[in-house]
Amino acid sequence: MLAIELISNAIPPAHTSDSIQKVFDRMAEFRVGHLPIVNEEQFLGLLSEDDLIEETDYNAPIGSLALSLVNPYVLEEQHIYDVIRLFYERKLTVVPVLNIKKDYLGLISINTMNEYFAKLTSVSEPGGIIVLEVDSKNNSLAHMSQVVESDNAQILSSYTRTFPDSTRMEVTLKVNKQDISNILATFLRYNYDVKATFNFTDHNDNSMDRFDSFMNYLNL
Repeated sequence: MLAIELISNAIPPAHTSDSIQKVFDRMAEFRVGHLPIVNEEQFLGLLSEDDLIEETDYNAPIGSLALSLVNPYVLEEQHIYDVIRLFYERKLTVVPVLNIKKDYLGLISINTMNEYFAKLTSVSEPGGIIVLEVDSKNNSLAHMSQVVESDNAQILSSYTRTFPDSTRMEVTLKVNKQDISNILATFLRYNYDVKATFNFTDHNDNSMDRFDSFMNYLNL
């Protein structure tokens, strides 16, 4: 996924002739705290509501102000992970997208980013969530997929979390089944450390009892 694919033109940029009040109104309308300032196709910088909060004349055009603008942006061919990094590191609500000539193409809003992330992690899809703790040297997603597929299920999404000064890492799997008792039993049989499960719905009358019995057996 490239930055150009998530551009939204629903939020117009600010122009140097726009009044402070107009900029505040637009930020409130679209629920963002930043707007790019554009002169025709030229990107001048990213305006924050904090840049304007102490101004007293709300009728003044923003072009007349001595603003120290930040200049974060991504190019249209950059990966969406670069966009996520900018949102996180710079605490932004919009990220401008430019072409190779540095012309302004549009922006990606935090709301668009949230929608994309929801699709990326399959949060709207029904299914169970399994959190495993594994050694970073023994992190085979291919083998985890085999375990899940052995119960006629599929991994919808996965992500990892590392820990400072540790060789252990968490792997979170979203699978397309809510009855994950058989999958959990297989992971345990292969000596995976199952840290947590979520959205675990038992569709068999006694499958949870059998899973608990299996866990008790392993703890003997």
